[in-house]
Amino acid sequence: MKNRILVLGLMLSVVFSFAQQDAQFTQYMHNTISVNPAYAGSNVGTSLFLLNRSQWIGLDGAPVTVNVSMHAPLNNSNVGLGLSIINDKIGPSEESAIAIDFSYTLLMSETYKLAFGLKASGNLLNIDFNKLNQYNQNDYSFESNIKNKFSPNVGVGLYMYSDKSYIGLSVPNLLETKHFDKYANVGVNSLIAQERINYYLIAGHVFDLNRDVKFKPAILAKVVQGAPFQLDTSANFLFHEKFTAGLAYRWDVAVSAMVGFQASDSFFIGYGYDLETTRLASYNSGTHEIFLKYDFFNRFGKVVSPRFF
Repeated sequence: MKNRILVLGLMLSVVFSFAQQDAQFTQYMHNTISVNPAYAGSNVGTSLFLLNRSQWIGLDGAPVTVNVSMHAPLNNSNVGLGLSIINDKIGPSEESAIAIDFSYTLLMSETYKLAFGLKASGNLLNIDFNKLNQYNQNDYSFESNIKNKFSPNVGVGLYMYSDKSYIGLSVPNLLETKHFDKYANVGVNSLIAQERINYYLIAGHVFDLNRDVKFKPAILAKVVQGAPFQLDTSANFLFHEKFTAGLAYRWDVAVSAMVGFQASDSFFIGYGYDLETTRLASYNSGTHEIFLKYDFFNRFGKVVSPRFF
């Protein structure tokens, strides 16, 4: 137990003292508006997505993230709209965010489209310092809890895609708000965390290996000041337009596997498992992601073969 508390304490000190990162998802490719607002409305019809991520199972205070999102094209126009709600818990902290996404798409050629995206979001932060073991009783940073600390933000994104390929650049949060610094106005140095800019690059391509099997390699690269460079590489296969299976590797951090099933034309259910490759693996039994996706089609928008991203 002491070792677990020590690991969690070190983990929290990095999160709160240096840079706040966006919520992390291994299966981001099934909910791309979580990292790029320009993705909103890129599918035919309305897409509803639900995800629960339980990270580092067995470690006290480990992160738990819930994400609900929806996006759709507006009346078959070039405009797409999206709505996302994320609740992220880690140790003594809980942060809830709601975001509205807007995209506008241009036809670049017969096969490629380019979408421009904007995101507007609001965050509420709560931290209960009573859940921490405080060894320095004179540390004024933990004098009182943080309750419903609000901070707004805006983001941008570019997303170019066809039926087979995509590439996107995005910054979901442009404002580096010091919204956790309780004593900034009285000259006391008590900065707990700062919202840092997260830069994302995503790309992928779908190969038709034969009539019944599709192969999609993809990458996600993320850069944020105060945190290690993150590179996710994945390889997913789609069999008979029904069953999905794949492997992924987060550089120097974790390996993961996922399976998914297209239960109907509209309903997709998936599961992912991450296994740590760092020393933290000694203190937890892995990370679980369960997600559901439901597509609402009108009689003109229904597709026979779903796009594999």
